[in-house]
Amino acid sequence: MPEDALTAPVPPVLTPQHLPGRSLAAFVAEFGFECRGVLDGIDITGITLNSNEVQVGDLFVGVRGANSHGADFLAQAKDRGAVAFLTDQEGAAIATGCDLPIVVVDSPRGVLGAAAAWVYQTSDDLLPLLFGVTGTNGKTSTTYLLEAILKQLGLVTGMSSTAERHIGDLTFVSRLTTPESSELHALLARMRESGVQAAAIEVSAQALSQCRIDGLVFDVVAFTNLSHDHLDDYANMEEYFAAKLALFDPEHARRGVVSLDSDWGQHLVERSRIPVTTVSATPGVVGDWNVQILREHFAYTAFRLTAPDGASLTTCEPVIGRHMAANAALAIVMLVEAGFEFTRIADALRDGISAYLPGRTERVSGETGPSVYVDFGHSADAFLKTLTAVRTVTPGNVIMVFGADGDRDATKRHEMGRVASEWSDILVITDHHPRFEDPASIRATLIEGAHLAEHEAELYEVGSPEQAIRRAVSLAGPGDAILWAGPGHQDYRDIRGVRTRYSARAEARAALDEVGWV
Repeated sequence: MPEDALTAPVPPVLTPQHLPGRSLAAFVAEFGFECRGVLDGIDITGITLNSNEVQVGDLFVGVRGANSHGADFLAQAKDRGAVAFLTDQEGAAIATGCDLPIVVVDSPRGVLGAAAAWVYQTSDDLLPLLFGVTGTNGKTSTTYLLEAILKQLGLVTGMSSTAERHIGDLTFVSRLTTPESSELHALLARMRESGVQAAAIEVSAQALSQCRIDGLVFDVVAFTNLSHDHLDDYANMEEYFAAKLALFDPEHARRGVVSLDSDWGQHLVERSRIPVTTVSATPGVVGDWNVQILREHFAYTAFRLTAPDGASLTTCEPVIGRHMAANAALAIVMLVEAGFEFTRIADALRDGISAYLPGRTERVSGETGPSVYVDFGHSADAFLKTLTAVRTVTPGNVIMVFGADGDRDATKRHEMGRVASEWSDILVITDHHPRFEDPASIRATLIEGAHLAEHEAELYEVGSPEQAIRRAVSLAGPGDAILWAGPGHQDYRDIRGVRTRYSARAEARAALDEVGWV
């Protein structure tokens, strides 16, 4: 493997540091599980699905995967210190002859959340406040903004997002948008140890479908929007919406806040099974709470948020775009629903929301030359919102660079290409995470989509992203802007299963530096 294709390090799983062991016999009795083997004298101190992450004292859980069963890795888990095995009938048959006690259930994933909550003692009064955010776009931004406001209110915070996990001042890179339930409960137990008073959790549709938040009840949850994405996992938009809707159930949350900025917001209000309030940043659409944009600048967006009783606050958030102001407003209303006084929030935000959102329309350029933004957006709706925001603050041409994920929802690629071409002046189509797909084929589909635009951009195809950003910089001048969509905060590219170290932010800065725009 070449030196520049070293596998990127896998982010850690953080577990509680001072968790007392819990009796395996009591665990089996609590849930009425079937068990094979001797239970006496065995304590469990953790639970995991991943044999590579087993720690001494863990309960290892084996589920059926796409290509193998977790039971196939039981020997490795035992060598690393697993003291018991929880699995289904298939896994138990594979594990015949193993001298570890085996707990047998119908659906290991279905009980994992409850089991993790029992092991980590996170079922009751976990943290004073727990927030959850779901939607297609804006989940990460809303989660970051929510945490930032909580800090400005003086609370010790925790966060779990697509980009990062936070425990107080400790920050580490994320894996999945929402961790497996065993990892999530361990993370929240670690937050409790660290004195965290409020935590914001990004909740994906897949997490809801795969029971990853089981065992948790959020104080307040929010819905940002819904648009075409993940139709490789869901048969249609209704099925995708149903996955999101599951968060708005008494089993998972007490109260909800819903954005009306997509048509699906009203559908969710009508079908929610918990009390909800609404927020609108769309002119002509009236919510319980309403957002008025006051100024869009390349360094911030100022807005006014008006409450149902007519009270209002004026503040700004540190990223361009009306949609980012809408995300900030959603976070503010979540805090009101959690019991914070609106006047207290207004006082805390008088000078703006102090937040850093990695890879979310992040400006990586200097004071001279074109503005260059790196963004994580990877859907047509995200492209439209971000391109609109960039054009609002750009006097010259808008140049866009983007590619598409391989082995992910291919049905959205034509629309991604069309929107990118329609709303930019110059378009450079490149590679992103090809994974196991042919990158040239992915680019060809995106180019087909670009040609569907009513007003086509000047189009270039440059497979290498390193050369693509340099082509974009060569075409730009002062007053222009370059939007590089897709990579955002990520520090790797996935090429045939290898996580190759890569930073779009570093490449963009290097490309600018090479032509004298530091």
